[in-house]
Amino acid sequence: MSLSQVKGNIIGKRVKEARQKLGISKVEFAATLCVDHSINLERVQISTIERGIRSVKDKELDAIARVLEVTPNWLMGW
Repeated sequence: MSLSQVKGNIIGKRVKEARQKLGISKVEFAATLCVDHSINLERVQISTIERGIRSVKDKELDAIARVLEVTPNWLMGW
């Protein structure tokens, strides 16, 4: 596997799935993360997370799970 094929996270597909199930846009998702959890991510960063390019910090994982009403374990595929 080349470096260009290595992804930065494994949660991207599930983040997108859960966000779409809730019917919220990337902008709304980013705003909720900021207001409710002091996580400052922009729409573009949400997009890179969903595409598996951007890695996610543990604090971000927790906040993302809370906003999307899922568990961190579910996001991780466990």
